[in-house]
Amino acid sequence: MKLNSAQVERALTQFEAQALPDDHPVVPQLASMFGDHTFFLDSGGLNVLEPTEASERETTIGMIVNLAYWSDETLTKLSPHEPEPTGVIVSLESRH
Repeated sequence: MKLNSAQVERALTQFEAQALPDDHPVVPQLASMFGDHTFFLDSGGLNVLEPTEASERETTIGMIVNLAYWSDETLTKLSPHEPEPTGVIVSLESRH
């Protein structure tokens, strides 16, 4: 799921991570591997936000999905794996 800047800011208030900017040199490679997403790095590795059905129709929510673990102690190398839902739910917006 590709997020706009307001959605990225809102997501980052709900889980601890760093969003990779669209102009980061690694984003095209990640997009070719995993699709067009906003990518987040945290202590667990590389994550994206996947949409889920909202319990209320006015709210857009998504689940954080981990795509790659850190494979070294310095957090500089990632090891991709099958997407794994983390259980972290993020609310992106509320329409009033």
